[in-house]
Amino acid sequence: MKIYITGLPSGYEVEHLARLFYPMAPLTLTPPEPAEDCLWAEKTDTGLRVLVRQGEKSKTLEAPLPLPVEQGGETPEFALASLTYDLLRQWTGIRPPWGKMTGVRPVRLIHDKRAAGWSAEQIDRFFLQRFDCSEQKYEMAKEIADLQEPILRLGSAPKTYSLYIGIPFCPSRCSYCSFVSCNLDRDRKMVQPYVDCLCKEVAEIRAQAERAGLTLCSIYIGGGTPTSLSAAQLRQLMGTVRENFDLSKVVEYTVEAGRPDCTDAEKLAVIKEYGATRISINPQTFSDEVLANIGRKHSAQDILACYADARRAGHEDINMDLIAGLPGDTVEGFEHSLRQAIALQPENITVHTLTLKRASRIVIEDQKENDYADVAAMLEKCHLLAEAGYRPYYLYRQKNTLQNLENVGWCKPGHEGYYNIYIMEEVQTILSAGAGGSTKLVADGGKRMQRIFNFKYPNEYIQRFAEVLDRKKGVAEFYDHDLGTETTG
Repeated sequence: MKIYITGLPSGYEVEHLARLFYPMAPLTLTPPEPAEDCLWAEKTDTGLRVLVRQGEKSKTLEAPLPLPVEQGGETPEFALASLTYDLLRQWTGIRPPWGKMTGVRPVRLIHDKRAAGWSAEQIDRFFLQRFDCSEQKYEMAKEIADLQEPILRLGSAPKTYSLYIGIPFCPSRCSYCSFVSCNLDRDRKMVQPYVDCLCKEVAEIRAQAERAGLTLCSIYIGGGTPTSLSAAQLRQLMGTVRENFDLSKVVEYTVEAGRPDCTDAEKLAVIKEYGATRISINPQTFSDEVLANIGRKHSAQDILACYADARRAGHEDINMDLIAGLPGDTVEGFEHSLRQAIALQPENITVHTLTLKRASRIVIEDQKENDYADVAAMLEKCHLLAEAGYRPYYLYRQKNTLQNLENVGWCKPGHEGYYNIYIMEEVQTILSAGAGGSTKLVADGGKRMQRIFNFKYPNEYIQRFAEVLDRKKGVAEFYDHDLGTETTG
């Protein structure tokens, strides 16, 4: 099956919807041969046409060109994408759970429509009729939007910001990961110079935030794997954070302590001592076989031991990540992992759906599409979370996620992850430190935005660190002057 799109400046929407039904189909730039299996979508001067052909069978749908948007119509791209969706839904009998919605922030759409004065009925039609979303997914998105509203009011206060600090080191690379990260064994000599630079950048961020009159709301130290740092390096970094910011006014301070193969009791004690209020321990699965499949060098028992150490260190707000659709996992295996996580009673459980990212080992090594046939059935097991007293509090989607599904954070009441909500709903300035960091500046209620990028790779970040600091001057400048929406890169 090949995908061929013609007549549009961009065929992204059409291609994305086609891949909901044929995930592995390549995009071709030349017309398919007469007997070739294909999806052919085209816009001409007179109308829209979509053809699907497999073997000796084929089906075609046609439609007139849409009215201009200003006259109540649709863009030609959305109209052709919608026609493609209608044809493939008829052809395959498959109804994707989010319908023809390709955006990654469904909850943000609900917030935006409410802010624009749309009625509940109008928003219902937007999701259920225009995009053909399932009622189950839409109701979950609405529930999350309702829960988020008071948290968003806090985070969207003028000149409020969160601080993100990135640690691009890991003890090993997971097969599904596409993030820029360095192998700790190979690149250990780089860690200390990196931490030294990071501490200087944190201090510069504080200075720029003060110049701009910004108020710190939350802190998130992520990665990579932050606990790949030594205990002494964690003290250095978190000590710098404590010296530069008044932690008593911060609503949340998260540190990812995700992997038990580099997280020990001493590091967990340091994280607690230096002010973190929330940590994340990420098993991904409680199956030793699946852990081995994804390249993790620890066992499920190691996860349990790490969790116990965290509780003994005094951590009272713990998140655990699970991933549905990992290679070699089953519906029964995923349910076991979910029940194991629930039995531990962490305050948060985040359920991700596996995303096939181009730079990941899973994709490079050519996993087959039918390896993941039961991922929707895995997510249906999340009713166990609701029955155990957890409720969904944030949701996002990604391109190339299996079966066009979603990632959902679940929490016990009162334990919502504030930073997760703020970063996903894009209501707040995020000042980012470290390699690959992307600072997002927000003003005027989101009407004015600008990004400032750090260098992507740790060695470049260290070598060109003076430029990193110089770019940070753009934070205060953004609030001093109307710089529009240009990106600094």
